[in-house]
Amino acid sequence: MSVRDQEKPFQDNPDISAGQDSSIKSRLKKLDLSFLLTFIITLAIWFLFSGKFDLFHISLGLISCFIVAFFSGDLLFESPKLKELVVLWPRFIGYIPWLLYQVLRANFHVMYLVFHPRMMELIDPRIIEFDSRLKGDFSRVTFANSITLTPGTITVNVTTYGEFSVHVIDKHSGESLPGEMEERIAKAFGE
Repeated sequence: MSVRDQEKPFQDNPDISAGQDSSIKSRLKKLDLSFLLTFIITLAIWFLFSGKFDLFHISLGLISCFIVAFFSGDLLFESPKLKELVVLWPRFIGYIPWLLYQVLRANFHVMYLVFHPRMMELIDPRIIEFDSRLKGDFSRVTFANSITLTPGTITVNVTTYGEFSVHVIDKHSGESLPGEMEERIAKAFGE
């Protein structure tokens, strides 16, 4: 069997060629707001981190960002949820200063534990479990990441039912969970 004979079944098979062609055509039709937002965000990040502003590097950045946005724009922004982004982003940005304040407070608490003469007695690691009232994937991911960003706590597991397992460095670090953090995330995501 020659190389030409091996390639022929794929060329003559209408299902394979039509499926690939229709997939590309459907992607071209979907160049919408999710594509545009993904392209702008990736391009901004590229400009921020590349540091190269000559024609060659800018053209490579544009091409790379176009390819990424073309193939994964619908992953970052689900089309039905795009209308909610206008309302969601300002509320989410309002949540960030509160989170940064909590991170700062937790840093001081962990520093207190580390420098305390009875450190070994104060540190009491444990896994706490609780059910979250958050329903959306983005809100649960934000909650899990917010917990992990806060020193002294790490999100170990999140189930699709909203059950959280969190490792805490001591009892005090886990007392506030889910608490105000969950409430603020629910408010930011409109849940």
